[in-house]
This record gives sequence, C-alpha cells and structure tokens, in this order.
Amino acid sequence: MPRKRAIIKREVLPDPKYSDVVVAKFINTLMTGGKKSTAERILYGAMDIVSDKAKEDPLNIFKTAIENIRPLVEVKSRRVGGSTYQIPIEIRADRRLALSMRWLKKYAAARPGNSMRDKLAAEIMDAASGRGASIKKKEDTHKMAEANKAFSHYRW
Repeated sequence: MPRKRAIIKREVLPDPKYSDVVVAKFINTLMTGGKKSTAERILYGAMDIVSDKAKEDPLNIFKTAIENIRPLVEVKSRRVGGSTYQIPIEIRADRRLALSMRWLKKYAAARPGNSMRDKLAAEIMDAASGRGASIKKKEDTHKMAEANKAFSHYRW
C-alpha cells in the first residue's frame, strides 16, 4: 500500500482473435517467462478443440467456465487473542476473476494428458459443464467459508 497516491490500474487491451478483455487476461495468466505468443498458441488451440467437440461458440463456453469457477467468498486468517481464526470474507470482482483464471490454469496443468492445449480444452469443457478439479476447488473454498461462518464477527 503506497503512502503517497493510489496505484493506477493498467488497462488490458482485448486479444486479437476474439476481441475480448477476459481472454487477453487469461493469456497473460497462462504466460510463463514472458512467452506471450506461446500462451496465445496454447489458448487458441484449446479453443479450437473446444469448438470441434462442443459444436458451439468457444468464447461462450470459455466465459461460462470462468463464471462457474469464480468464487464468491474465501477465508482469511486473523489472529485474535492468541488463537488464529479462519474468517470468511467476500471477494472483490477483480480478485474473483484472477482466482478463477489461476485455478483453471493450475488444474489444467495438473491433468493427465499429452499437451497443455488438450488439458486446457478438457478443463474448460469440464468447468463449463459444472465438474472438474477447478469447480471442486471453488466448492471447497465455499464449504470452508460456510463452516467458519461463526467467526465472521471478527471481520475487520
């Protein structure tokens, strides 16, 4: 947190193929080591696989997957009187999007398979239909927040 002034959020330009900001942000999330063209190739290849399998617009399926993964609450640790409590906190919109993209990337990479393109396509399809490891992560996060709802009065 800076003392002098607020940090200005940088505007992300839409991606060239779908002209969508969310896809551009996911490409940036997918990118490792500054290799943006490789990340674009992986995502666009995965979108082609999704469109072949689903016979629908891959952008709609991708957005549905991101929407299904997006968490509403999370728990944060708070130390009160010598003991640590897990306090449920509602998540800001930009953090929801960032978490959902991070989880999609993480659980796609953890899938068994040959290429990241195939794994990402399979995880997007699963997330859009409401199953998969990234959906399970969201449900686990919500369950943990629900279980610790009694400590919500410790919120700061």
